[in-house]
Amino acid sequence: MVTPYEEDFKKSIVDMVKAGRRPDELATEYGPSADSIRNWVKKYAPVDVNGELVSANELKKLRKELAILKEENEILKRAAVLLAKH
Repeated sequence: MVTPYEEDFKKSIVDMVKAGRRPDELATEYGPSADSIRNWVKKYAPVDVNGELVSANELKKLRKELAILKEENEILKRAAVLLAKH
């Protein structure tokens, strides 16, 4: 069974890993698996994007939003071509 954890809880665990605690000891103390904790560390690790640090999670959201905007732009271009013909 998957236990949902609050984002604040995940971030506090990640902060503890960054401070030097091991994922396996945090897993024993707080409950989530060591693998989950390692995944959270990756998820919240900062990524340099054009000189700005964003989390991997934020980067994923931005890429998804960009894909949606590109698709909407293509639809609008097709609509403009159709309207220009009339």
